[in-house]
Amino acid sequence: MTIVPRWWPRGNTPAFFLAQQRIFQITPETGLLTQCHWQPSPTNKPTVLLIHGLEGCTESHYMVGLAHKIWAKGWNCIRINQRNCGDSEHLTPTLYHNGLSQDYSQIIQEITNVDGCRQIWVIGYSMGGNLTLKLAGEMGGTLPTLSGVAAVSPNIQPAACVRALQHPSNWIYHHHFLRSLKAKLTRKDRLYPGKWNLAHLPNIQTMWEFDDVYTAPDGGYRHAEDYYEQSAAEKTLTAIRIPTLIITAQDDPFIPYDIFHRSSLHHNALIELFAPSHGGHCGFVQHPQAQEDSFWAENRIIDWIEQKAASVDRSPFGPN
Repeated sequence: MTIVPRWWPRGNTPAFFLAQQRIFQITPETGLLTQCHWQPSPTNKPTVLLIHGLEGCTESHYMVGLAHKIWAKGWNCIRINQRNCGDSEHLTPTLYHNGLSQDYSQIIQEITNVDGCRQIWVIGYSMGGNLTLKLAGEMGGTLPTLSGVAAVSPNIQPAACVRALQHPSNWIYHHHFLRSLKAKLTRKDRLYPGKWNLAHLPNIQTMWEFDDVYTAPDGGYRHAEDYYEQSAAEKTLTAIRIPTLIITAQDDPFIPYDIFHRSSLHHNALIELFAPSHGGHCGFVQHPQAQEDSFWAENRIIDWIEQKAASVDRSPFGPN
């Protein structure tokens, strides 16, 4: 479930699915590279923002697949590269991490004020799911155009998830992420020489060590444990004031299902939890159905947005 969907064939690209590359300037030094898909008369359409997971990008299979479905519904879609992702290392002197939820609130404010978007939904996967839920909790009801959020396989307790990732049974995933992060930091060093001390890099053997030596200090945290604690979306779930969907699989190899049992999400009636027995990490492949393809989670998100949008007073939804 976790590995196979990466190479699972997708259907044909929808007609007129054109991308407008756009950089959202978060700070004078930091920009986020995005792929925007605007419908005709975009201000009258819902707009869905997509945030990928660790070491993903706008071209990740789930980002492209869900974007196709969003477009087919007649909605706008913006696929967002997190800082440094999708060959955008040159757009920021910083590293990316689990706590940068403010990046996405700024994008929401810009497309509201500049592009006239009036109904905005945010969908995040894995690390992007943590960022999405953290954003919703921090904003409460202060972003009027943010109508709802959904998170797929979110690492709402990062420390527990990193420990699970480092378990010997997950060596293939752990090795992939750590090797990719090390290579990315090496590329960053060429762009910003001397900013990080790479002498430690060859000796780092775990994600926890990488975050302790590089991610946490770069993000303004004392150490990895402080970073994981401060960036955990679990702390903000009770403050969410908009419709929220969480999809996670009980057999996810490195997002332990018990973190959701212990979570405060059960104290917030606005949060719905879908937790099938199988699905892996961001996988959720099903046998094709009469009216939908093999990607179960993507279809559930589309159905959920349609359902919730009907109850939003300002909803511009109409016949597509």
